[in-house]
Amino acid sequence: MNLTVFCGASSGKDHIYGQTAAALGTWMAGRNITLVYGGGQTGIMGILADAVLSGGGTVVGIIPDFLKTKEETHTGLTQLITVHTMAERKRQLMEEGDACLAMPGGPGTLEEIAEAVSSVRLGQFNKPCIFYNIHGYYDPLEEMFDRMVGTGFLNHRGREKAIFVQSIAEIEHIIF
Repeated sequence: MNLTVFCGASSGKDHIYGQTAAALGTWMAGRNITLVYGGGQTGIMGILADAVLSGGGTVVGIIPDFLKTKEETHTGLTQLITVHTMAERKRQLMEEGDACLAMPGGPGTLEEIAEAVSSVRLGQFNKPCIFYNIHGYYDPLEEMFDRMVGTGFLNHRGREKAIFVQSIAEIEHIIF
């Protein structure tokens, strides 16, 4: 099982995000779930990758060559795949994972998971798109998806493609 995780290159202001990333990584390693992610060493990205690796798990990073000089690339990964563009990175991240999960992050994280949800809605992929709603981080986005349904811009079937969870147990239930 490969789990693509979209997450921030920063840790956020609340330590709960990093703690949850570490717990997720430990759980993934214990379940023999390969982490597929953006290849960074800092922030939630780095915490998650380090936890998977510390638990003896497999980590695949996918990074565009131009970001290797802007972000700190994780040097201890099982595999690092270099692509040319951000679009290639997103596409490969989506293709490699059996499920996509968004942890807290910034605009890049939001863009990645939004594209995954759209791709699933359009039938390009058939995999769960999960928002890990740590400490209410994704509450406003969940409300926005519901508003899209209420205002007629998204149907209920499309809304079901964006799954919001608050625990590792819920993630496990969805992907297994």
